[in-house]
Order: sequence, then structure tokens, then C-alpha cells
Amino acid sequence: MSDQSSYGAGSGYTFNAPQYSNTSEDAPAPEGLIKDTTTSGFAADVIQESRKQPVLVDFWAPWCGPCKQLTPVLEKAVQSARGAVKLVKMNIDEHPAIAGQLGIQSIPAVIAFKNGQPVDGFMGAIPESQVQTFISKLGGDSAKAELEEAMAAAAEARASGDKQTAMQIYEMALQHSPESVDALGGLGELLLEAGETDTVKQLLENVPQSSADAAPIAALRARIALAEQAEALGDAAPLEKRLAENPKDHQARFDLAMIQNERGDREAAADNLLAIIKADRTWNDDGARAQLLKLFEAWGPTDDATLTARRKLSSILFS
Repeated sequence: MSDQSSYGAGSGYTFNAPQYSNTSEDAPAPEGLIKDTTTSGFAADVIQESRKQPVLVDFWAPWCGPCKQLTPVLEKAVQSARGAVKLVKMNIDEHPAIAGQLGIQSIPAVIAFKNGQPVDGFMGAIPESQVQTFISKLGGDSAKAELEEAMAAAAEARASGDKQTAMQIYEMALQHSPESVDALGGLGELLLEAGETDTVKQLLENVPQSSADAAPIAALRARIALAEQAEALGDAAPLEKRLAENPKDHQARFDLAMIQNERGDREAAADNLLAIIKADRTWNDDGARAQLLKLFEAWGPTDDATLTARRKLSSILFS
């Protein structure tokens, strides 16, 4: 592949091959790039700081062997990036609340924050080269900016109803940047909307292990699982009748939420699960909250429905 190539006639897009840039070893890295944080300090150290530059949050624990392998790799890569990103480390044994709110169930886990929101992440100890690539995508290099421009064009095409153009842009973006989980995620969403579930499953089978836990990829898997679950439930009318007769029928409310989500009524789906959590947190081994986290995964961390439901969930859990 050449260093620069075009999307095609009239497209106006060019891509440079993604590259992680190391500055001179003689140039000292800026101070204050790496720090530990606490639950009370998370808002300042991560949320507020990410409005200035990307922040990686390393969730770890002293007993975690892979964490001991990954953390030094993260520290070295962040230092080499010379201020492009910051690294904040959180011991989940001492400060478990944030990891729980984010739905982190295994460590090591790294979540990237930009503009106050989680935007990407990965789980497990990955090689240094993959960490460098991950940081490069966050650091605002030209290739990333060009890819983001294409993703914006695809989103605009989707918003205008031109799904065919959006699909073509995603496909061409993947030709230039095969590792782009955003392009794959967008393409997968359109294919699912077109009923091409088997095609999406095949695409997911070819995703590299290093990208398997990226948010857009996890979202596709979650959407497929939720759709299959909703399909098995059938019609919503019997569930609505059961709830009308007995508002405390948590199973009916739970099942109705799954159907509502598949219909695209995300707010209603979240509200029904939140109602169960508020009424009985222990129901089905905290199953309503677990299912709500799956919805967040399927919708994506920056979706309006996710953000609204997360705020409501926090109010219930910490009231």
C-alpha cells in the first residue's frame, strides 16, 4: 500500500499510513504524565484532565500478575509519547467504585478518556507495539485526524439516510486502516440494520485479539446477543398485560426491556431495568444491573441513552 492514497473519484479523502512517532531519546518527557488516583480524585485527575488531553486509566490490583506486566509497558509508552497522553493508575482493591460503575469485570483494563468521556479501551496485557498504536490513535496525529474526518462523513451520510454511501466510506476506511475499530463498528451496525447478522459474525471472527475488547467491537457482539435474546421473547403485548396486572412482576419488566431495546426505544428499556434495580437490587442476582451494563456496552459509552441511564443508575446506587 502506498503512503498516501485516495478514497476514490470525488471523495476528497486521503489517508496516511498510521504511525507511532517516537521523539528523540535525548528529549526529556514532560513531568506529571503518570500518577495514581483515588475514587475522590477521579473527577479531577481523569474527567477534568481529559478535557485538556487524552487520559489513560489503568485499573489494576496488587495480586494481578498480568497487571504487573502491563503497567510498566504503559508507563514506558506514555513517557515515549512526550505528553500526548497522561496515565492515571487506580488500584481497584482500594478504590473499587469507579471500576464497578464502568462495568469492568476483569483486569488489567485500560480505559481512554477524552473530553470527559470514555472513548476506547482494552483488557489484558498487550505488547508494547500495540500500546503504542493505541496511544497514537488517541494523540491526534494526522492519520487519526483524516480517519476521523472520514468517520464524520460516514456519520453525516447515515444521518441523511444515505446508508449506501456510509457503508462505502466505512469499507474504504478499512482498506486504508484495517485496524480501525470505529470503521468496523460503523460498518457492522449498518449490516445489522440490513439484517446481515451472519456477515457481521464473520467480520467479528477476523478481528485481531488486540482489538477484540475495543468498545465498537464489544458493542457489535452485545447488539447481536441482545437481538437474539429479544427475538426469543416474541411479542411485547403479553408482557405489558402482565405488568398492568402486577407492576412488581420483575421478570416481565426485564423481558419487556429487552424487546423495547430491540425496537430502538432505549430510554424505555433503561427505565424498566432501573425500576427493577430501585425496587429490588438483589432480584435475579443483581441481574437487572448486569443487563443494563450490557445495554451500555451495546449502545456505546457516549450515546445519549447511556449517559442518561448512567446518571440515573448512579443516583439509585449512591443515594
